[in-house]
Amino acid sequence: MRVLVIPEDFRQDQFLLKPLFNSLFQKRLGLSRSRVRVCQDPNLGGVGEALKAERIQEIVNRYKSMVDIFILCIDRDGESSRRQALDNIEHKVQVPGACMFLAEAAWEEIETWVLAGLNFPTEWRWQEIRKEVHVKEEYFEPLVRVRRLEASPGRGRKPLGLEAARRLDRILQWCPEDFGALAARLEHACV
Repeated sequence: MRVLVIPEDFRQDQFLLKPLFNSLFQKRLGLSRSRVRVCQDPNLGGVGEALKAERIQEIVNRYKSMVDIFILCIDRDGESSRRQALDNIEHKVQVPGACMFLAEAAWEEIETWVLAGLNFPTEWRWQEIRKEVHVKEEYFEPLVRVRRLEASPGRGRKPLGLEAARRLDRILQWCPEDFGALAARLEHACV
């Protein structure tokens, strides 16, 4: 299975998305020969461009001969209408017969999925993290500082993404509305 994950901006998200989706496809879905790549060309540069169906269609057209599954992953950013926008994109984007296109918005940011797979300070409560719109600034970046990972690739994202991916079951359990829902859709389609 050849998978292309399309982030709103790959520069930091690649370090989180690649290990999570590698783990999902290889361990959860049992597709050990899957090859997960994060789209770097073009870099959409933000959620505004990622929500344009014509931009996503350009990516699909460019990579359709090299990809079986396209997955658009963006931040929800407190916007309750994001799921509807992604549903519209899923309906508009045309993929070749054997290909699949799915889209998901992390609740509230992609960093939330990674936090779900990590041990964090005992005074933090998951319910509070899940409610926070600015997860990156309020929880993820402080954890990076506590662990002194600021100088590592992706400003702490690479080591934390790899660590979280080892606890995929917890991410699926703690993020059922977004990562869990996407995993269920993929499992239904791939198995």
